[in-house]
Amino acid sequence: MKFFIDTANLDQIREAQDLGILDGVTTNPSLMAKEGISGTQAIMQHYKTICEIADGDISAEVLSTTYEEMIKEGDELAAIHPNIVVKIPMIKDGIKALKYFSDKGIKTNCTLIFSAGQALLAAKAGANYVSPFLGRLDDISVDGMNLIEEIRLIYDNYYFGTEILAASIRSPMHIINCAKVGADVITSPLSSILSLLKHPLTDSGLAQFVADAKKLS
Repeated sequence: MKFFIDTANLDQIREAQDLGILDGVTTNPSLMAKEGISGTQAIMQHYKTICEIADGDISAEVLSTTYEEMIKEGDELAAIHPNIVVKIPMIKDGIKALKYFSDKGIKTNCTLIFSAGQALLAAKAGANYVSPFLGRLDDISVDGMNLIEEIRLIYDNYYFGTEILAASIRSPMHIINCAKVGADVITSPLSSILSLLKHPLTDSGLAQFVADAKKLS
């Protein structure tokens, strides 16, 4: 399973890259705003900087909602760097845009997926990734993990090459459960990934090893 970090914070991206397990980065307008990034030129430069830091696919989201505007914006984003993946919303014009970019050989990530039907349409249109939002489904008392299982079954039935990129990850257990049901990718805050390191028995065991080692010197 691939690990992406969901942020626009450059320090966190560097930390994840240095950890040696980072496969890519996802961002969105909210994350850009959180870092104080605004304006087309500043956003484009920020994506370029991210591509210079991190290896792997970097999802860059269009801000438009009409076909013509998404095409224009997506072409500009794709020109930034070969690793850019154009992030397209799950709307009617978005499906058309996915087909356009697929035909051009430009990678895409269809975002805001909340149903298996949406994931099926995105795959048919040639999306490289679909991003089902687990946490937001959980927030309304819907089992987000069940959606991952449904998409996995459909994609395996018809040999779709589209990768399931589990988004809106809220905890390390989300990551573990996604791995169990076959998500291809998770994208999460760095904190959730780092939480996978933690276990009280590891801490106590290491403390004992260190104490015993001092007795040997």
